[in-house]
Amino acid sequence: MGRIEEPSEDDLSVSSPKTWATGAPAVAHALRYALGQTSVPRTARTLLSINQASGFDCPGCAWPDPAPGNRHRNEYCENGAKHIADEATSRRVSADFFGRYTVRELGEKSDYWLNQQGRLTEPMVKRPGSDHYVPIGWSEALGVLADELRALDHPDEALFYTSGRLANEPAFLLQLFARAFGTNNLPDCSNMCHESSGSALNETLGIGKGSVSLSDLYDADLVFVVGQNPGTNHPRMLSALEETKRRGGQVVAVNPLPEAGLLRFKHPQKARGIMGRGTDIADHFLQIRPGGDLALFQALNRLLLEAEDDAPGTVLDRGFIDTHTTGFDDFAAHVRTIGWAEVASATGLAREEIEDVHRRVLASERVIVCWAMGLTQHKHGVPTIREIVNFLLLRGNIGRPGAGVCPVRGHSNVQGDRTMGIWERMPQGFLEALGGEFSFTPPTAHGLDSVNTIRAMRDGRAKVFVGVAGNFVRASPDSQVTEAAMRSCRLTAHISTKLNRSHTVCGQTALILPTLGRSDRDMQAGGEQFMSVEDSMSEVHATRGRLAPASPHLLSEVSIISRLARLTLDDSADIPWERFEADYDTIRDRIARVVPGFEDYNVRIRRLGGFPLPNPVNRREFPTPSGTAVFSRNAFTALQAPAGHLILQTLRSHDQWNTIPYAMDDRYRGITGGRRVVLVNADDFGGLGITDGELVDLVSVWEDGCERRASRFRVVSYPTPRGSAAAYYPETNVLVPLDSVAEISNTPTSKAVVIRLEPSTRAAPSVPGASDG
Repeated sequence: MGRIEEPSEDDLSVSSPKTWATGAPAVAHALRYALGQTSVPRTARTLLSINQASGFDCPGCAWPDPAPGNRHRNEYCENGAKHIADEATSRRVSADFFGRYTVRELGEKSDYWLNQQGRLTEPMVKRPGSDHYVPIGWSEALGVLADELRALDHPDEALFYTSGRLANEPAFLLQLFARAFGTNNLPDCSNMCHESSGSALNETLGIGKGSVSLSDLYDADLVFVVGQNPGTNHPRMLSALEETKRRGGQVVAVNPLPEAGLLRFKHPQKARGIMGRGTDIADHFLQIRPGGDLALFQALNRLLLEAEDDAPGTVLDRGFIDTHTTGFDDFAAHVRTIGWAEVASATGLAREEIEDVHRRVLASERVIVCWAMGLTQHKHGVPTIREIVNFLLLRGNIGRPGAGVCPVRGHSNVQGDRTMGIWERMPQGFLEALGGEFSFTPPTAHGLDSVNTIRAMRDGRAKVFVGVAGNFVRASPDSQVTEAAMRSCRLTAHISTKLNRSHTVCGQTALILPTLGRSDRDMQAGGEQFMSVEDSMSEVHATRGRLAPASPHLLSEVSIISRLARLTLDDSADIPWERFEADYDTIRDRIARVVPGFEDYNVRIRRLGGFPLPNPVNRREFPTPSGTAVFSRNAFTALQAPAGHLILQTLRSHDQWNTIPYAMDDRYRGITGGRRVVLVNADDFGGLGITDGELVDLVSVWEDGCERRASRFRVVSYPTPRGSAAAYYPETNVLVPLDSVAEISNTPTSKAVVIRLEPSTRAAPSVPGASDG
């Protein structure tokens, strides 16, 4: 835990990609990272508490936990262990640290370096005209923010952003405060990842969540894993897929890259995972071109219709279709027009490969489709997910055990935040219940999502940005535009546990408000408190911090929001902020009266393992306008790059959590000692005029004519589909145009950036990871 050095790209080395994931190396890497952050006793205490019924929820991904009696004593993955070690670190960022560095100097540091400095310990302020953060007391800090909010010409000039790390109780209070203040401007991280899932599922099934449980996944005959990399982004999913395989189910993996976790898994808590070969995960791997998933499922749907033509009454579930759906005839007529030449062009797959998967579907009674951002971050992300729903509806694979839709969320409690009201477009019924409970009239005009938040700051229509958790600047597209927009604000405030780049991209006044982490004990006037979260499969459970806080000056998110609200709002609404801060049971009592499914919240949340939220889809009740599930007609779409160009997908490395790299390595892809790499198929080298190992600039091509450039990336020969490339975010976020978004959901299209490669003539960026467009 000595001096943190800036990483260098000079020692980059490349080896062959791994063909399996986890095993003993994952355990060793996790322990090495944890012991580099804190002591052996502290490491042991955190690892034995994480994801336990009496402990705290992993702040990483939202993968569900097994039932309490079926959990392992070590119920975490490599990246979860790293993430909690990162939060439980013994390193501290004090006022002296901010005295040594100007904001400009901090802005020149890498994401890795900033994160490795440790936990924030006291409130800090940067005053207008200053280039230093200095200490400020809590009362004064919150007063500065409250004064700025009250001075706005209209409440819609304020923005309240949150990341999925926020638990249910503070999330409910944040949206309550924002709406009592008078705005629905509640952008969140879901706007930039799974918004396409919610849009498609709401339209077709009437609820924007998945419909399956862990037991469904175990009992499925066939599981599709589409556009996701579970070995890195939610490794505990591999344990569930291993159980699927053990019970006789099959897995079809669909992804542009042959990720190690999709191929073979060595369970680190079982002998066969340490000493044996492990478990083959994918029975069939379809290496699809980026964006080809819509065409794939349209082809599968056409094959199902034709199989029903050949053997009427034996393929489709006509009883389910006739009773529970609408739109079938229009859908069927359209999908029959999709030709095989079009499908081959869009997917890069041979017809025989798709027909093999079709045969597996016909042999399977229960089918689940799982997906992540490989689908959602495309212009046609919503139509793609609607087509997946079509696929499942055809054979009645919705609303029964072992079957259904499974969007895999990549951030702890991002789904719970939405349930609690963190959304710029909450339904009128929610707003009426909220207003009735607290005696005020919430605004009804829709607020701003994340992309529109950037536009509003850029255009001067928003002047105060409040970020609760997260790293908005680095998570957002079009880095230069985002940073300029943030700097145009009168005030920016970030409620955070650790230092990140968003703290260095400041408004005229900037506040850093340090808060408790998920693993920290939370003591209030009413005694020790706990909070709750909702996982990716709609299970709600408690989370209790077990460690002493990183500093006596930290406040919980509930405390910060409650105190800020008391300073900002008048007394027109009947909201007991002081009682909320003292006793979180009082928050849950109000949630129970506002949010459907949370009746008797305080009783049920104390049950070991929590409780599931009801999903009407699983009763084959569809809260759509028609009262039925909806077949949709989706225009065929195929991504094509101009000659001499590639389709770039941005992705994270294995040694990374969201925007924060834990190391400069990507172990499973064979990359060590560097992040500025672009993965390209060797067969494309000749046509592009490049060579393996060459330094190139990535230049995105967009209809606005603006040049967006990420400089000095090393070309790495990699088995990507022809005509495509891959590189890490957030370094490549600079290439994603702000206005390049998914239809309907407005999600940035970070998996479909048209780029060209140019020989690099620029000097390297001042630090690895800096924006350099």
